[in-house]
Amino acid sequence: MTNFDPNHFDPSVLFGVMGIVILVGLLVGLALCAVICYLVSKCYEAIPAKFRAMTPGKVWLMMIPCFNIVWIFFVYPGLSKSFKAYFDSVGDTSVGDCYAKVALGYCIATCCCIIPCVNYVAGPASLVLLIVYLVKAYELKNKIKAA
Repeated sequence: MTNFDPNHFDPSVLFGVMGIVILVGLLVGLALCAVICYLVSKCYEAIPAKFRAMTPGKVWLMMIPCFNIVWIFFVYPGLSKSFKAYFDSVGDTSVGDCYAKVALGYCIATCCCIIPCVNYVAGPASLVLLIVYLVKAYELKNKIKAA
């Protein structure tokens, strides 16, 4: 067992460990973003093409850093609008607004995450709203497949 000697400390080891931690964090974040894009694009694919607000492939633009802050305002409310258009066409009024308010709340909470101190509240709120929205979107997707 070696003792720690502050006179012979090599800072490159600390920077190396920090670099690895940052790289792993970025890779995990990128993987989570890819999973979310996949789930949302599958919801768009379930909606007949004439009712879609956008093509499923455009959802993957959320992978672009900084641009995704703006693009989510098109993806999530657009998904609700697409679901609503489909269900209106088949005469199903039981779906309400297809969780458009939850989608908008998620988008606003996500934008608030870039504001210092506000992000402590907005971050967890956006995570909860995203999970709720994805669960509800998959329920609507399954309702389309059942019809």
